[in-house]
Amino acid sequence: MKKEVITIDLGSNSFRVLKFDCINYKIIDEYHQVVGLADGLVNSGKISIEACKRVVEALKIASEKLNFDPKDAVCITTAAARKATNSKEVLEYIKENGGAKFKIIDSNEESRLTLLAIKHALKREKIDSKNFILLDIGGGSTELIVSKDEEFFSKSFDFGIVTLTQNSLKDKNKLFEELELYKKEIKEFLNTLSFSIEDFIFIATAGTPTTIASIKLGYSYFNYDKNVVNGTVLNLQDLENSLNLLKETSFESLIKIAGKGRIEYLEVGTYIYRMFFELLNKKESIVLDDGLREGIAIDFAIKSKA
Repeated sequence: MKKEVITIDLGSNSFRVLKFDCINYKIIDEYHQVVGLADGLVNSGKISIEACKRVVEALKIASEKLNFDPKDAVCITTAAARKATNSKEVLEYIKENGGAKFKIIDSNEESRLTLLAIKHALKREKIDSKNFILLDIGGGSTELIVSKDEEFFSKSFDFGIVTLTQNSLKDKNKLFEELELYKKEIKEFLNTLSFSIEDFIFIATAGTPTTIASIKLGYSYFNYDKNVVNGTVLNLQDLENSLNLLKETSFESLIKIAGKGRIEYLEVGTYIYRMFFELLNKKESIVLDDGLREGIAIDFAIKSKA
């Protein structure tokens, strides 16, 4: 079996790389960059050549920093590539110019792999992991996963921080109208569950929850520490504090707090997060930094042992 693996999660906004120890199930190194793959996708239906070039550049930087050959990495991409009409050409361009071969996975596989990472993280953080609800707010889609014993029930919703932000740039009312429509869809999914989720813990991952947690703890984009963020408990007041900060702070200062390419989407992400708090009737949420790239690595490690 391989001792190490490089996994890459190319999301709708972020490009996340992991060097993983397959023997001890530990992170060796990592790299993250905002590439904005879904930028402009709402209007054009296509991933732009500019976004492709940003991915290729990110691959070059990551391979130098983490010392790997992109062709050897396990590379996954999600919602933006699922939606784009030119995804085949995009992946061919990235392979030809960046060396990495990306595979588009469906929402169910995305949920399975993310859940694998979260279960591993919960054990690491010594949090009871038997029954929980997981919210993964992405750039192009949002996943809700209900984990009960050894089963999971998931639903991918066709909205994310990038797509909703770009849809409502000129009209904030449009954002709230869209969220109201999605509320019905979320309630329909929750109504399909044959058991109560009242006692299930509420876990959230991805950029919005981790950024709010980091701000709450007094960290900024430049000294972000996921080891401190992991396990942080957020409540509705923390979300309101985040929204107030966005209203009262200059854009230049906000970039220092949350980073360019992320701060632009934090407001919409917070509204999405708040909506799920209300629909799930939860008073608090546990934040974890782990996600799809960790799930890909753990899945690879398990399969390589078999």
